[in-house]
Amino acid sequence: MNSKECIRVFADKEQIKKCRNEVENTKGVIGNLSNIFKLAGSEVRLSILHLLYQEEKLCVCDLSDIMEMQIPAIAQHLRKMKDGGIIERNRDGAIVYYSLQPECAKLLKSFFRLITDKSISETKAA
Repeated sequence: MNSKECIRVFADKEQIKKCRNEVENTKGVIGNLSNIFKLAGSEVRLSILHLLYQEEKLCVCDLSDIMEMQIPAIAQHLRKMKDGGIIERNRDGAIVYYSLQPECAKLLKSFFRLITDKSISETKAA
């Protein structure tokens, strides 16, 4: 059998049309999520994003202490995510705070709730 041949007998044209519309209608959101997940592609960066979601803003020193990592390593992760447009940097006097870009926060809200809910249920089970 040639792997390029389809063996189905009948195509559900309505389903195909509906799914094509769904792909077209969600292209922007899917593209944004894909970019976020690409940039959050390490445990450290995903943890930083989760912390920024929970705390709203943190400075590099806070993140260094929380993650028990050197400041330059944290700064490198922050720079990559900032350059990718998923976090923002704001200065308050001498301190620079990082926060989630609002659109990113909206897109990740359900995802982070899942993480938090799972963590809570695992803690209760233990």
